Amino acid sequence: MSSLLCESHSDTMKECYPYQFKHLKRILYVCFLFGQGLKSDLMRQFESQVHDFMDSLIEESASLESTPLPAAFSPPQSDKERSKLGYCISSSTLNLYKCLFEVNHIRTIYHMFIALLILFILSTFVVDFLDEGRLVLDFDLLVYAFGQFPLVVCTWLCMFLSVLLVPYTLFHLWSQSQSGSHGQQRLYTWLFGSAFLLYQGLCLGFLPTYVVVTNSLPPASCFIVIIEQVRLMMKAHSFVRENVPRVLAWQKDKTSNGPVVPQVSQYLYFLFAPTLIYRDKYPRNPVTRWGYVASKLLQVLGCLFYTYYIFVRLCIPQFRSISLQLFNLRAMVLCVFNSILPGVLVLLLGFFAFLHCWLNAFAEMLRFADRMFYKDWWNSTSYANYYRTWNVVVHDWLYYYVYKDFLLISQKRFRPAAMFFVFTVSAVVHEYILAVSFGFFYPVLFCLFMCFGMMFNFIFHDRRKGPIWNILMWTSLFLGQGVIMCLYSQEWYARRYCPLKESSFLDLLKPRSWSCQRDLMAGPDKIKWDY
Repeated sequence: MSSLLCESHSDTMKECYPYQFKHLKRILYVCFLFGQGLKSDLMRQFESQVHDFMDSLIEESASLESTPLPAAFSPPQSDKERSKLGYCISSSTLNLYKCLFEVNHIRTIYHMFIALLILFILSTFVVDFLDEGRLVLDFDLLVYAFGQFPLVVCTWLCMFLSVLLVPYTLFHLWSQSQSGSHGQQRLYTWLFGSAFLLYQGLCLGFLPTYVVVTNSLPPASCFIVIIEQVRLMMKAHSFVRENVPRVLAWQKDKTSNGPVVPQVSQYLYFLFAPTLIYRDKYPRNPVTRWGYVASKLLQVLGCLFYTYYIFVRLCIPQFRSISLQLFNLRAMVLCVFNSILPGVLVLLLGFFAFLHCWLNAFAEMLRFADRMFYKDWWNSTSYANYYRTWNVVVHDWLYYYVYKDFLLISQKRFRPAAMFFVFTVSAVVHEYILAVSFGFFYPVLFCLFMCFGMMFNFIFHDRRKGPIWNILMWTSLFLGQGVIMCLYSQEWYARRYCPLKESSFLDLLKPRSWSCQRDLMAGPDKIKWDY
């Protein structure tokens, strides 16, 4: 009756059902409180899960480079391979390159090069047997290239002893003179600085070159002397450059009784260590693996014989015949493309023999732990990255003592000029090494370095990504090696086909391959071939 009355009078629910509405209000209020609590709990739980997800995502992205591929994308591995891979991943980046040849794919490429060497040896033996009726094992090219080796050893000993004694003695005397008056300090700084520069330019710079030129050392012997000359000059500069600021800092603060001078043993270790940046201490390994040293030195010897067979089978027959032809565009183009294969093989062998085997062998003998002699330059998509990763040892020296010191002197105002100066220094030194080793001046490498190298450094910059840029980099690198191998080989044989009876200084600078004519050259049967 009451419900009908309420409906008829259209009263509110509160007036018609006061008791029920009171309970409903309490229920709704409880539900509201429960909903608010549930909402806050859900929000806290959601926020916690989001934070956990972001933390795991950051950790996963940080370890992405060192994480092996999942099983779906990689072939099944044995326990031994997984243990090696785990060691390389868990170790530092420096050890990753030590484990490079533990990877099956890289080891297969290494085996392919060994198979190619075996084919070169077999082809040489077969051709010699067919031509001579016997096996020829005289290796006359190696005997010629490394001729007068006792003179090379004596020259190196003189250079090494002078670098060991002169820079250290000059620096020690200069550091002891910095405790006097300001005028005496400036006088001794000028005196010892001039003596050091004179030693670098005359004793270490001129005399070894004079010995090489006057004794007409063959190419490989010249190369050893000049490379060691440049290396010792860079090490002497690094030693002085790193220790002079320490003495100047002591001169201002006078925190101890005398300046800190490195010990002779530290300097001697630096002269043999495979680095060009001086430090008082280096990271050291606990033991020396002499089996590892022997394997690396044997690989260097194998690369030497590999290079011998490349020149015997691919280079010498081709360039002897090409040098008999007139200089024209067609012959030049064919020569460049025919020289790409031997040029690239010599480049890769030089990289493997020196930067991987030779430096690792000395690092192992000295227990030198920092093995970052190169990085993955073969994956570079820019020439800027290629220059930084091809030879890390030389790059670090150029960066710290040429680029950064140039910016320090110019107060960081001429960065493009600093980069240009680095390219110039590197190009001049490379061309100097080749000019003295070959016995003639033909600035092919200098022009390629300063023109195309500088241009490609800005075209193939670090923002270039993707496989197409890596392909273009390798293509240009192959072509450059073909140009270098072709032009230097042509000039080498042109100077033997067309010797000058009376040559002036300009004739020595002028490329002989441009003017060597067939009717003016001596007959090939009259030439005494010394390669």
